[in-house]
Amino acid sequence: MKLETLLHTDYHFPGQQSVYHGKVRDVYFLEGDLVAMIATDRISAFDVVLPEGIPYKGQVLNQIAAGQLDATADIVPNWKIATPDPMVTVGHCCEPFKVEMVIRGYITGSAWRAYSEGERTICGIKLPEGLRENQRFDRPIITPTTKADEGHDENISREEIIRQGIVSEEDYTLLEQYTQALFARGTELAREKGLILVDTKYEFGKKDGKIYLIDEIHTPDSSRYFYADGFEERFEKGEPQRQLSKEFVRRWLTDNGFMGREGEQIPEMTPEYCKSVSDRYIELYEKVTGKPFERTELSNLSERIEKNIVRFLEQHK
Repeated sequence: MKLETLLHTDYHFPGQQSVYHGKVRDVYFLEGDLVAMIATDRISAFDVVLPEGIPYKGQVLNQIAAGQLDATADIVPNWKIATPDPMVTVGHCCEPFKVEMVIRGYITGSAWRAYSEGERTICGIKLPEGLRENQRFDRPIITPTTKADEGHDENISREEIIRQGIVSEEDYTLLEQYTQALFARGTELAREKGLILVDTKYEFGKKDGKIYLIDEIHTPDSSRYFYADGFEERFEKGEPQRQLSKEFVRRWLTDNGFMGREGEQIPEMTPEYCKSVSDRYIELYEKVTGKPFERTELSNLSERIEKNIVRFLEQHK
C-alpha cells in the first residue's frame, strides 16, 4: 500500500513575499525577516530529484536538524526560531554564503572515488599515498564546494574562495572555526549513540553583520554515519561499513544503472522500495536522537502544515 507523501507545496501565507522550491525543501520568505522551511518527502541523489516521495522523510530530517541545532547553539548562533509542525522550521532570514562547508573525518564516498582514480589533492589539500577506503584522517579536513542553484556543486579551495571574493578572508576563517567546532560536537553526540559521524556539510549566512548557521545539520541527507560497533574489524578486512546515510540510495541507483548522467533512466521506485528507504531514515532518526520515532498522521499533510504555520504567524505578531 502506498503511503501519502508531501511532494509539492503551493501556499500563500499572510505576509508572504516569495517562495523557493529547492531539491527537497520549499522555503517561504515572509515579512519580518522570517523564513518557513518545509522539509518535503522528496528525495534527491546525484543532484536529481527522484520521482517518488519517501514517507516520513521530511519529518525525520526536520526533527533531527531541529534537535541538532539546539544541541550546537552554544557554538554558533543559528537561524531556528521554532518548529510549528513536525515538517517545518521557522527562523531568521539570512543572506547565505555561496559556499557549503564540507568536512570529512574519513576518506569515503566521492573523496575515495577520486583518490582511487589517482587524485591526490582535494580542494587544495594534499593527501598522502597509501590511504585505504574509510580510513580516518589524522585530523578532519574541510573540502568546501561552491553552492550551485542548479546542477552540481563544485569543489573549490580555500585560496580560490578568498581570491575570487566569494567570502572574505575574515569571514572564511570564522566559518572554518565554526565548522571544526560543530563537527567535533557532532562527533561527540554521535559517539554517545554508538555512531561515527564520517562527514557532513554546514551552510552559513549573515544577518545584520552576524554569521548564523542555517539550513539542516547532521541529518542523513547532509551527513554520513557509520556504526561504531564492528568498524575496525570491517576496516581491517576491507569490507564495506554498516552505514546510515543516503549512500544506500545512491548505491541502489548505481547498481540499477543510474548515476544522474544524460540518457540514463531512473529505476522504478515501487511502494515497497520507498517504504524500505523510509525505514532506514526512521532507523537513523532513532539512532541519532536516541528516541523512538513518533509517526505523525499522514492524511491531509498539506492542510496540517498550512494550518500550523498560519497559527504560528498569528501568535508571532
